Amino acid sequence: MSLKGKNVVLTGASIGIGLSIAHKLAKEGASIALLSRSEDKLKALAEDLSNTYQEGKFAPYAVDISNYTAVESAITSVVDKFGTIDILINNAGLALGAPSPFHDLSISQIDTMNGTNVSGLMYTTHAVLNKSMHPRRQGTILNITSVTGLEVPPFPGEAVYHANKALQEAFTNALRNELSETEIRVLALRPGCVATNFHAQRVAFDREMYERFFEGFQPLTPDEVADSAIYLLQQPPHLSVKALDLVPTPQRSLNVFDRKWNERHNQ
Repeated sequence: MSLKGKNVVLTGASIGIGLSIAHKLAKEGASIALLSRSEDKLKALAEDLSNTYQEGKFAPYAVDISNYTAVESAITSVVDKFGTIDILINNAGLALGAPSPFHDLSISQIDTMNGTNVSGLMYTTHAVLNKSMHPRRQGTILNITSVTGLEVPPFPGEAVYHANKALQEAFTNALRNELSETEIRVLALRPGCVATNFHAQRVAFDREMYERFFEGFQPLTPDEVADSAIYLLQQPPHLSVKALDLVPTPQRSLNVFDRKWNERHNQ
């Protein structure tokens, strides 16, 4: 399916995987409503996309997706501007507090993760479905989840994030069933270890711990994850790659990493 002329809502658009997805969508000729909390970064991104790519419209929306009123207002504005929403990419997410175990996390950290990873995903999906997709009974929803949603991490500090991602998997599967008599596809992309500020954030910017996390192998890049997102979206309407796991080959599971990979491959 061509993405040229498609209208896309992308959350978490200003950095990391979201930033890479935005550029690859723009290259394909899509118009994008860019959602994130950072107004300055979003405005700079929208300007960059407009200057770099000849097709498509790019509109920044500084939104805290854990606030439904703000989400609904933004999605209403998107529909007014673009007319329809063809694709929703729920990419925004965060992990806080590692390696502190659950009982040492602050309630604020727990609420912030739940607000973005659970409520934010549901709020955005709810607004997009009601404002555009469900009345037209067509569209594609792509949830960027994580292999963490299927495998329990072997290290502390992941209880909330793991639970959030497991919930996203359940929500994705249930929503797909509920929309069975429409042309709305519901897909999941599950990245493994990715080299972004996301992993630095989850270990509280402890550089040594961050480097140990990736010791002996090359993590995914945001562009590699974005390429997979584009692949899922470009499948013809009668096909759904319902879920795709994308991991570095040395990441055999969350419990087993081949940390001699670089050594064997002279990297």
